[in-house]
Amino acid sequence: MTARFTRPAAPGALLGTALLLVACSGQEPAPAPTTTVDASAAAQKAAPPEPDASIVWPLTGVETAEVAERPALAIKIENSREARPQTGLEQADLVWEEVVEGGITRYVAVYHSSIPEAVEPVRSVRPMDPAIVAPLDGILAYSGAQPPFIDAVDASGTQSVIMDAGDAGFSRDPNRYAPHNVVGDPEAFLAQADGERTVPPPAQFAFADDPGEGTAVSDGTPASSLEVVMSRMQTTGWQWDEGSGTWLRSEGTSPSMSTSGDQHAATNVVVLEVEVVDTAFKDSSGAAVPETRLVDSSGTGVVASGGSTIDVEWSKGGLDEPIELTAGGEPVELAPGSTWVGLMPQATGSLTVTG
Repeated sequence: MTARFTRPAAPGALLGTALLLVACSGQEPAPAPTTTVDASAAAQKAAPPEPDASIVWPLTGVETAEVAERPALAIKIENSREARPQTGLEQADLVWEEVVEGGITRYVAVYHSSIPEAVEPVRSVRPMDPAIVAPLDGILAYSGAQPPFIDAVDASGTQSVIMDAGDAGFSRDPNRYAPHNVVGDPEAFLAQADGERTVPPPAQFAFADDPGEGTAVSDGTPASSLEVVMSRMQTTGWQWDEGSGTWLRSEGTSPSMSTSGDQHAATNVVVLEVEVVDTAFKDSSGAAVPETRLVDSSGTGVVASGGSTIDVEWSKGGLDEPIELTAGGEPVELAPGSTWVGLMPQATGSLTVTG
């Protein structure tokens, strides 16, 4: 058997046949199909996808996989000689140092990203504390206070957890003597949150996106140490440590230590020059209780980050508004990490920066 192959007709012949058929039928030839391209849509498809925004801890700016669903917890901590070394202070996201009666200082330590097992020694609240904690809309734990001071905390919208009121989470350290021996249980304090707290807390300062960055690093002047005279009773030192990338704290010439054996350190040190006035209230010894004026106030200061410092201006509006930092009219960004704020009195304080 011989196979038969059929050769296809030439393309020209087929086209001519098709045109002849159309002409005979009286129909117009169908137009060639067209494709419309949306230039903007094509550009969107070609552009790389937008990266997901980083998740950061609100009080440190440090990147994290997940932010804990809990409010900010502020605790009043003592800093007299009898109070040292403290416990748990090194885990705070944010620490405020304030001058109280007699020229000694106390802390408002704020916890959110890390919660220590214990904090010691816990002490009483002071008139300026509502202005410090109100923007957090969280909890303030303390041993007690004069009734007007407690009323001011309540009026600020902050929830009080008070040892003298019988609230849970307080105990006494048998190895220290009163009143320098009150131990606080942060988890027990958080367990008493009333459900009206802001969760998680709002940011209190602006932070740079990258570790080790910030306005002081990009626009500031290199510095190796800071000496902050808070009063005749308290001089706070900060020494830049390149190895850890932090500022190491001293009490005068002695390292400021935790009971864990760690020296207290901060990624950022913020020193604000503030007005401090005596109130009409007295402490148990008869000394006037001072108040740091922050609400509807402004002034100058210094921010230290990454081995550099920069002069800044600070301002605070209403009670529940956080402090704003600017340099040359532009917002100041801190380096991601912990921050210690020194409220340095205009009348008794001074700051020396060493390059």
